[in-house]
Amino acid sequence: MKKNLSLILALLMAVCLFAVPAQAAEITLQLSEVHAEGYPTSLADYEFARLVNERTGGRIEIEVFTGGTLYGAEPDAIIALQNGALGFTRVSASPVGNFVPAINAIQMPYLYKNKAHMWAVLNGELGQGLLADIESSDSGLVGLAYYDAGSRSFYLTKEVRTVADMAGLKIRMQDNKMMLRMVELLGAIGVSGIGPNDVYSNIVTKVIDGAENNWPTYQNMGDYEAAKYYILDQHTRVPEILLASKAVLDGLSEEDQQIIRECATEVQAYEIEQWELKEKSSEEIVREAGTTVIELTPEARAEFEERMLPLYDEFGADYKDIIDQIKALGADF
Repeated sequence: MKKNLSLILALLMAVCLFAVPAQAAEITLQLSEVHAEGYPTSLADYEFARLVNERTGGRIEIEVFTGGTLYGAEPDAIIALQNGALGFTRVSASPVGNFVPAINAIQMPYLYKNKAHMWAVLNGELGQGLLADIESSDSGLVGLAYYDAGSRSFYLTKEVRTVADMAGLKIRMQDNKMMLRMVELLGAIGVSGIGPNDVYSNIVTKVIDGAENNWPTYQNMGDYEAAKYYILDQHTRVPEILLASKAVLDGLSEEDQQIIRECATEVQAYEIEQWELKEKSSEEIVREAGTTVIELTPEARAEFEERMLPLYDEFGADYKDIIDQIKALGADF
């Protein structure tokens, strides 16, 4: 009898265990990322998702889609945010400038003395004010935090050492009017509408002669195998921005919105750390592959900088006070 009773109790316990499923997330949101698995921004996206899930006790799950598997181009992901069809995306600050023109002020060519100078701006009153401007712009976007993206330089299928060498080259640029104008002033032809994942194939098929980006993207996308000249002019330092959909955030409780904002702010330091590691590794890989890395002479660099001056009048005139503040902060670096 005791044996039968024990068996019955065991069966009842088993039934109870199977009858109570593991607690599922109450809310599942998606995050789109065009960079590949293991890329610094992708790692930060996953860390952001982990923190949100942990801090909400598992109530909110954020599914991260890397490699452009959800949206292959950043502008498409931005549109999805505006429509409320997507929760989050990580994009360059450049396309965000189309909605908040003042963003262009923080990515003017040859503006920062170094990385420390840039972060003093972004994490200070000025940079945080621009994030707030995104949310109040009626764009349907919310700026959560900045990510590091290093400095951007040109990489081409042709050796370039002076501005004259840039003449007629077709260069993939970000979908931003100022960036397109930048290469025009250098005598080249800016090409937009090409996502990061399609740059390599467009170079191989000679649709474009190259692009411009940082060390990790140049290496990670394999572009260094197609465009073997990296012109280390470091023309801009364009940060990344972790964006949220205002429509999606408004549908959450104030407590959950606050958790999401805090997690985004916290994950910035993690992304910067991962970026520094990746940047060093990528440069080593590219150099070891035999890529020609060209460092401009002081005279050539001065010529590149001089060609950019019209941009400050065309795109920076309305934000001269912001630009002046950034330059003033540079005195400490």
